[in-house]
Amino acid sequence: MKQARFDSQGSFIRWVEADGDGAPLVYVHGLGSASTVYHAHIAGRPELAGRRSLFVDLPGHGISDRPADFGYSLDDHADALAAALDAAGVSGAELVAHSMGGAVAIVLAHRRRDLVSRLVLTEANLDPYPPRVEGSSGIASYGEDEYVNGVGHARVLAKVGPLWAATMRLADPLALHRTAVGLAHGTRPTMRRMLMDLDIDRLYLQGARSGELADRAGIEAAGVRVRTVPDAGHNVMFDNAEAFATAVADHAPATPGTR
Repeated sequence: MKQARFDSQGSFIRWVEADGDGAPLVYVHGLGSASTVYHAHIAGRPELAGRRSLFVDLPGHGISDRPADFGYSLDDHADALAAALDAAGVSGAELVAHSMGGAVAIVLAHRRRDLVSRLVLTEANLDPYPPRVEGSSGIASYGEDEYVNGVGHARVLAKVGPLWAATMRLADPLALHRTAVGLAHGTRPTMRRMLMDLDIDRLYLQGARSGELADRAGIEAAGVRVRTVPDAGHNVMFDNAEAFATAVADHAPATPGTR
């Protein structure tokens, strides 16, 4: 396990790492999740074996610290992730990021272009105040005190089901709520605008069961490759691991509008 300080109080963001060759693959989890749980089985597949891989847990999640005075906005998470990559000596990484983690990855690539050479985003949040979808927890609908000290956290754990609850129980309730609120507020410019303005290789994975990506044509017109993954919902890496690993390994450009 490795770690790096990410705030003035000496709190640590932590990750586990597998040695290998090529541009580093940095796996970033979604809200209430953990990177190894969602991505270790992908990194070990033949398509990606032998690559240097970092599984980073964002502040308040998994094995990372959870300071009570941290903001947990998307910008805050991006700064913490940058601290981890700087400490790991990483530059030009390929970020493989899920849901909320995808939004964090976009912000990082926008702010620290030196750290990121490619984005592989799995149903990343692109807009503030997103509509309720499969990957939406309802956490931000509660006030902070109601969620942390009242009934909110228990209700959400009961609602999200055993798979998500298994990792959500490892996250700090205060961090979960502040992160969810930060995700709902989004960024300026929006995550969508940042993604469209980037000049790196960008691949967006959408599970077929989740429906169509909003303004797919606009995203593709900006040079973002969009791929619909069959037999998959929000958690593409679990639902169709083979297609997911193939997509992560695929650097070839695609014709806009194709799947």
